[in-house]
Amino acid sequence: MSIYTPEWVKHAIFYQIFPDRFAIGNHPQQPLLKNPHWEDWNAPPTLQGYKGGDLWGVIEQLDYLQDLGIDTLYFTPIFQSTCNHRYHTHDFYQVDPILGGNRAFESLLNAAHQRDMKVVLDGVFNHASRGFFFFNDILENGPNSPWVDWFTIYDWPLSAYDGSLPANYKGWVGNRALPVFNHDNPDVREYLMQIAEHWIRVGIDGWRLDVPFEIKTEGFWQEFRDRVKAINPEAYIVGEVWRDARHWLDGTQFDGVMNYLFTAPTIAFVAGDRVAMDLVISRSYDPYPALTAPDYAQKIQALLDLYPWEIQLTQLNQLASHDTARLISIAQGDRASMALGTLLLLTFPGAVSIYYGDEVGLVGALDPDARRGFPAETEWDREVFDYHRELIALRKAHRALRIGTYRVLFAQGNGYAFARSLDDEEIVVAVNIGLESVKISLDLASLSSKSQPKQLVFGTAEMEFEPDNKAGTLTIDIPPRSGCILM
Repeated sequence: MSIYTPEWVKHAIFYQIFPDRFAIGNHPQQPLLKNPHWEDWNAPPTLQGYKGGDLWGVIEQLDYLQDLGIDTLYFTPIFQSTCNHRYHTHDFYQVDPILGGNRAFESLLNAAHQRDMKVVLDGVFNHASRGFFFFNDILENGPNSPWVDWFTIYDWPLSAYDGSLPANYKGWVGNRALPVFNHDNPDVREYLMQIAEHWIRVGIDGWRLDVPFEIKTEGFWQEFRDRVKAINPEAYIVGEVWRDARHWLDGTQFDGVMNYLFTAPTIAFVAGDRVAMDLVISRSYDPYPALTAPDYAQKIQALLDLYPWEIQLTQLNQLASHDTARLISIAQGDRASMALGTLLLLTFPGAVSIYYGDEVGLVGALDPDARRGFPAETEWDREVFDYHRELIALRKAHRALRIGTYRVLFAQGNGYAFARSLDDEEIVVAVNIGLESVKISLDLASLSSKSQPKQLVFGTAEMEFEPDNKAGTLTIDIPPRSGCILM
């Protein structure tokens, strides 16, 4: 079968926002929270503390985001909840009042769309919360509740809060705070489908799906796609799948996944033995052991061979997310690792996703530390911000960097180079992960385009051209721990 994915995603720069930590708005939007007790914005985040970020604050930062080059906002959950990350949903039809409620979201959606920016929401359709009305009715009325079959009940009574007693119902990964929906119940299935349809009709541009691999009901995600795409064929459906996702990327379910198969080898390559193992071990991805250039080339080629090209172009590539430590912290403060990783991210096929704060050097270990408050401008790392903006601008200016083919040209020791090619444009990206300079020699006859790279447009390198009876050889001398782009 032919596979179709949304065209706009192939060119998109996503910005992932954890709403409680990005910005507090100045709008008088909280009549019920006139004197809230927020956790200090700059203090280390805690598991249960709220810092007070809201959607009005995001609206006020749209100028900043647009100037950076962002064109798509991806929000972790925004629906009513009693936790700062809002993965414990109380009401799928109400935006959390702390964030400004439905009114704030409507204003945000309109403001974003006026700027030609897209908005993607996080859909948590595997489980709900103890405060979710249907489950709360079961807690109140036991087996007499009409909603008993919406969840998996093992025995009575239920124990939703007392950990010394068996919960007697199915919670996600055994967590009694997250009762799992019974997706085999047709009423549950229909309820979740209607939620997805509702917010697409409101105007969102796509869904990021939380732990979709947990939903085993046959045909569930196929129906989800059909019903979402019937309303908006260009809506983006992206799943949180950390490993091989071919099962979901057959053209009948998701348009892409969060591409941790890019994240892991890229971190292992650019950070190498600097990786803080306590921040990555026993996680759902493996940014270790350290990779040489040939190792990295093998991993990247295997990834490119894994999915159809139409799917590759709508994968969601990232270096960090709310579920991981940030690269700058994984690399134990090594700024070159962050710069090299960002260069490889912004020049790889697929949509780019930047985790809020990465573009200004925000640090963060594992949850909850990776969810810090966005820093004041006086605390930004300006060099990190500048190369993010420069690389985003280059990607937006050159279609070859977005949808052009990807071909490894050189992979030896610490030196790695590849070409992105489209029509008559060929762009070469070269990196050196080592502590000494590296010379990368490219046979220009091997390049597919008539327009051969001659000009350095990003980074620092010395170039030397040696003509021969064919096309000649270009030697790029790259300083330690750096990279460049040639056009």
